[in-house]
Amino acid sequence: MQSSRTISANGIEIFLLEQGEGPLVLLCHGWPELSYSWRHQIPVLAAAGFHVAAPDMRGFGRTSAPVKVDAYSIFDNVGDMVALVAALGEKQAIIVGHDWGAPVAWHAAMFRPDVFTAVAGLSVPPPVRGRGRPLENLRDIGIRNFYWQYFQTPGVAERELERDVDLTMRTVLGRGFSDPEASLFIADGLGFLGDVSASTPLPGWLSEAELSYFIEIYRRTGFRGGLNWYRNIDRNWELTAPWQGARIVQPSLFIAGSNDAVVTGLMGGKRVADMERVLPNLKQKLIIDGAGHWIQQECPAEVNVALIAFLKEVGR
Repeated sequence: MQSSRTISANGIEIFLLEQGEGPLVLLCHGWPELSYSWRHQIPVLAAAGFHVAAPDMRGFGRTSAPVKVDAYSIFDNVGDMVALVAALGEKQAIIVGHDWGAPVAWHAAMFRPDVFTAVAGLSVPPPVRGRGRPLENLRDIGIRNFYWQYFQTPGVAERELERDVDLTMRTVLGRGFSDPEASLFIADGLGFLGDVSASTPLPGWLSEAELSYFIEIYRRTGFRGGLNWYRNIDRNWELTAPWQGARIVQPSLFIAGSNDAVVTGLMGGKRVADMERVLPNLKQKLIIDGAGHWIQQECPAEVNVALIAFLKEVGR
């Protein structure tokens, strides 16, 4: 039976959904999401013989949202997951992440192979640390309107996204990053959401009731916590200097949708093609035809089959 609780770990209070017994599996969600994003995975993975824990990540939902921007670095987020494993009474876990949760999962496996014995990333390929700070690199090639840049100044994106939370969540989750209108570049005067309408129909995988769950939580919390993850992008590059060129040697899995702009773009496409360099023990690279960015919600059956096969291979 699924339950929820709040656990003190790494100096914050972490809310999680939990179910099952067996080897521990952590499910790390992305932006702008919640532990609820794993609603289709939690009971199925639990039934397959695993202890599944899906936290609201730092700054999201019912988990603590520290005030300082620098409290959201990759070290803080990985630290939360390391501490959560211990707080759940375990020494090791398999870690799975989607969207922003994927870099947390990849780096957790890279930083602490003693704790995380296997790793799966959804929609975001494993990290390749470039030669310079990511935001500086964008400016150097003349790009000044990428959404990462728009998110940098505290308060700007918050004001846009919190003006109408219903419209924001309907647009971001319902449209995703596969719709041609969902450009990752900010047009003058339009903001991140672009020219949107509340009448946009929801995709078949997202019901009004499910959307309402996200809306209710984000109306209460706002978007500051998750946006602060983006405000640490250059700092994360600095912090990860010791892992330049590092590989993730544990068993790994990658899943993404063929219509996800995050993996089909020039940078993302190259990282998907070359990921075996970082993941020498990659068990499967699954690209689900026709699927977009919110892969575990859009295609739960396909994702669950792949996850269970991977977990049963590596988790016993």
